[in-house]
Amino acid sequence: MTVEHRWQDPALGVADRVDALLAAMTIEEKVGQLGSRWLGNDMPDEEQTDPEETLNVAPMQDVFAASGTISLEEASRQGLGHLTRVYGSKPLTPAEGAAELVRQQQIVLANSRLGIPALVHEECLTGFTAFGATVYPAAIAWGATFDESLVERMAAAIGRDMAALGVHQGLSPVLDVVRDYRWGRVEETIGEDPYLVALLGAGYVRGLESAGVIATLKHFAGYSASRGARNHGPVSMGRRELLDIILPTFETAIREGGARSVMNSYSDIDGVPAGADPWLLTTVLREKWGFTGTVVSDYWAVPFLASTHHVAADEAEAGALALTAGIDVELPDTLGFSSSLISRVPESVIDQAARRLLTQKIALGLLDPDWTPASSVADAANVQLDSSSNRALAREMAEKSIILLDRGTALPLASSSKVAVVGPAADDARTFMGCYAFPNHVLPRYPGIGLGLEVPTAVEALRSEFSEVSYARGCDVNSEDRSGFAEAVAAARSADVVVAMVGDLAGLFGHGTSGEGCDAEDLRLPGVQADLIEELLSTGKPVVVVVVSGRPYALGGIADRTAGLVQAFMPGEEGASAIAGILSGRVQPGAKLPVQIPRHTGGQPGTYLQPALGAENTGVSNLDPTPLFPFGHGRSYTTFEVDDLRISSDSVPTDGEFTVTARVRNTGDRQGDEVVQLYLHDPIGQVTRPVKQLTGFARVPLEPGEAKDVEFTVHTDRTAYTGRDYTTIVEPGDVEVMMGTSAADLPCRGKVTLTGPVREVGRDRRLVTPVEVRKA
Repeated sequence: MTVEHRWQDPALGVADRVDALLAAMTIEEKVGQLGSRWLGNDMPDEEQTDPEETLNVAPMQDVFAASGTISLEEASRQGLGHLTRVYGSKPLTPAEGAAELVRQQQIVLANSRLGIPALVHEECLTGFTAFGATVYPAAIAWGATFDESLVERMAAAIGRDMAALGVHQGLSPVLDVVRDYRWGRVEETIGEDPYLVALLGAGYVRGLESAGVIATLKHFAGYSASRGARNHGPVSMGRRELLDIILPTFETAIREGGARSVMNSYSDIDGVPAGADPWLLTTVLREKWGFTGTVVSDYWAVPFLASTHHVAADEAEAGALALTAGIDVELPDTLGFSSSLISRVPESVIDQAARRLLTQKIALGLLDPDWTPASSVADAANVQLDSSSNRALAREMAEKSIILLDRGTALPLASSSKVAVVGPAADDARTFMGCYAFPNHVLPRYPGIGLGLEVPTAVEALRSEFSEVSYARGCDVNSEDRSGFAEAVAAARSADVVVAMVGDLAGLFGHGTSGEGCDAEDLRLPGVQADLIEELLSTGKPVVVVVVSGRPYALGGIADRTAGLVQAFMPGEEGASAIAGILSGRVQPGAKLPVQIPRHTGGQPGTYLQPALGAENTGVSNLDPTPLFPFGHGRSYTTFEVDDLRISSDSVPTDGEFTVTARVRNTGDRQGDEVVQLYLHDPIGQVTRPVKQLTGFARVPLEPGEAKDVEFTVHTDRTAYTGRDYTTIVEPGDVEVMMGTSAADLPCRGKVTLTGPVREVGRDRRLVTPVEVRKA
């Protein structure tokens, strides 16, 4: 192995190699490292039915068109930072994708005087977004598992598949905290509680990074709180809410997960776009938290500073604003981060961003003397993107994510039941998948090609569980057509029990009822699905409703009339088997709600994290915010009891810690999992505080009659919040302690008094509540 340049020498430290490389680069070559190219978004294809429909349909077509006019040769004439979605843009086998990746890297190398390859990034929110790759449950379903280790195992499997095909960076996880259920991208989030999102998000990061793939946290920050739940809409949020609810998920994933990249949000907060906010991207992210990785722009977020936010006159000015604020690399194509930066920003700012990206390239081995484009995909011929081990993991994820809201009078169903399956989610496997799953994200552009993998429908799965199953669609997901109601009612009348499968079909920018750009006016089930349920209920037959969706829908008008109620948040390719198993009782439900189920279609406020005037029916308004089913709720086919609360001390100093222990017992006759949840409340604070907030949780498996003690070690940092002067403080006073099985089922209650002075906490604050589960 011949080392021609110092930056190629693996014996040297990464920082020394980066210094040597930067010293050898011209300023034009440094700027080249800050850009990217996406050939797949403008690649002509005869099978594409709508020539005006790009992969990401949106109203800013002029921006998309401009990015597609530059050849890869021209885009990389001074080098290139990233190659965008080589696998994730059209149906390619692993071998075809690998060959295309090698071709593109060879062009980049040919245009790079110093032989610097590009990083390759892909989407990976519901699995590797590639043709034929395993489709895992959507992120909102991860939240329902309350199982950090399971999410980590899933992400590690995703990362291994990506790394084997030469992918260096994955654009996941989404750490936005749900603030309004109408937002289309609720399905991409992990839930409405920052601690749940933080822990499961950090687990995903650890899994992906364990495979050598850079995890990218998004969307930094505030995107999920847009006014009216409108995609890209402005965010009306005070800095305190941002600091206490939105930002901790990112901080935790960086400190506890080791994330090496962050992606900015499209939205503005109080008029300042996130992509041009130095307070957010530099002061908080780098100076306060110590983040040293790269900040990449969300797709076209840099030119959007000019075209939609209007804080820049043109793309060149937008690029200067974004780079100066703290964005290091522009995705998916170079528009603002062009050579015009040279005359607009100091070279030191360019050096800073280039250094961060080159550090990652060298750490990944791309500048080692033995690296070649072909070597990065050497195992492509052996890669099985939907292997049996992947499918087994997808099945475990699906089974642990499906929530039994109410077993009613019918669940579990007897195997001899004559079952009528009705509804648009019953015979369309795409309803099980999120909008970033390849079959929903890309394949609509390629009709007739199928899904690229085996995905059973619910009807098929139910026929393997029950002796007699009939099917009638009833209606489409989002249509006013009621012509199928009569057939559905006839099927119901001839059955012992009806399974009504309703919900969403994910898509992009109005091509679905859930997903990016598919925001909802209210929380009524899409189309005429609620009317279909009413028709089925009118038959007098027991109706079990299964909601397969990306967001919670208001079920207050039907819940008390159903014979059973199940929520399945887009459970992925193994979702049908998991749903059938829950209905038959073969699978023991153990999932919990990561969001509330609203009672009314208005459904606001869209989170349990509210002070008393927002969370409780105080009588000062005629509107009752009480949800139909609370955060953390989920039933089982066995029963559990949580009692015997023990708190280690009545009082601790404001820089101390205490333990909270309770006993959980399986009081039924089946094995099952219970999620024990710890909530805290500060009853008197400098500012209004939520009536309760999740501070710890543990998913506990129990045999019939078995009991275990669940002990949380709570540092007083976990009571910290942003005070009136915007510093993060722990203050003396009482803290209420609550343990149970949901935000509304908290039988164990006590208090701890914090003593001493108000304490300001900094970068070293505890972000996690350790938990120990042991035999009682």
